[in-house]
Amino acid sequence: MKKKILIDCGEVILREYRIEDVQALYEITSQPEVYEFIPGAQATLEQRVDWMKNYEIPANETFKSSMPDLKDAGFWNLGIILKETGEFIGFCNTGIKDELPEPNREIGYAISKHCRNKGYSTLAAKGLIGFLFEKTALETLNAVALTSNASSNKVLQKCGFKLAGEIEIDGGQFFHYTIRKRDWA
Repeated sequence: MKKKILIDCGEVILREYRIEDVQALYEITSQPEVYEFIPGAQATLEQRVDWMKNYEIPANETFKSSMPDLKDAGFWNLGIILKETGEFIGFCNTGIKDELPEPNREIGYAISKHCRNKGYSTLAAKGLIGFLFEKTALETLNAVALTSNASSNKVLQKCGFKLAGEIEIDGGQFFHYTIRKRDWA
């Protein structure tokens, strides 16, 4: 097992999921403000525990062991932690989005309704983008946001993503964005 990774993003830090994050993650993904924009995010507490133990935490270890090339790396799941209090206020992750053309690694994020409009999503997304471009061989990252999700589209634009077009995924209309390492630097 590799060392745990922390990404300092200013007012928030990104850190790998811990089993004790399940309740906070469950509460966040149960908020309509989150699950209306992230298909499949809503789950029971029991499902969350199962996913955390059997998929998300093991996936983090697989991701780290695949660095820097990221061959066969799936998802990397990180909590957004308010630095001042240590509170788990959201999540930020990266994974393969099969619906996108290759290279199809994307980032995603969500923040508690209680912590919105404070810039935390932008800080977290920028922190993850910077880490991926500085510490891995990735050259291009993707992101998708429902066309109706003005806040997420704004975050992606603030992070330097460029609109690549629109795409339909599971019946929803999404804006598809990309950012390249050379443009990030």
